[in-house]
Amino acid sequence: MLPRIDSIKQIRLKIGITQKKLAAMAGVSTSMINQIESGRSQPSYETAKRIFDNLANLEGKSSSHTAGDFCSKDIVKIKPTQTLHDAIKKMHELSISQIPVFSNTEIVGVISEDGIVKHLVDLGEAELKKAKISDTMDPIPPIVDFDTPANVLVPLIRYSKCILVSKKSKVVGIITASDTLKMME
Repeated sequence: MLPRIDSIKQIRLKIGITQKKLAAMAGVSTSMINQIESGRSQPSYETAKRIFDNLANLEGKSSSHTAGDFCSKDIVKIKPTQTLHDAIKKMHELSISQIPVFSNTEIVGVISEDGIVKHLVDLGEAELKKAKISDTMDPIPPIVDFDTPANVLVPLIRYSKCILVSKKSKVVGIITASDTLKMME
């Protein structure tokens, strides 16, 4: 039994391929893929099977890489009791835009350039430098398992400053927007 025809567009977008590429692989026109996705045309069983077979093949390839393949293993950390001045200095020295905040071994939040800039407006520059990380940090970023398929990461990074990667309940890596660009190579 084949998946529902109206899932073709969703699967194609999740994998990240164009209608043109899917059409070429399935042996149909780009116009046909467009009509099927918009509900204006119903493919024959054979055409639908070719489309879904190609999508399944691509989906398997796209999920062969995992979060562990793309994460940076050297995590820069900061404590909630440190000051924003410490965070700003560390970000500047290391050319990074966010730092996970850890209390001992437990993740408690993330401090980012965006967050600091937002608080600059509220506090003023002099007060900002003395402020504690715990007063201005953002909530804990998403944490994914080391073996999470890479194609899940791009939508997550769009809504978060970073993604932490865990293995056996321990944070072992971090993925930032620039790390997701590695997936395009």
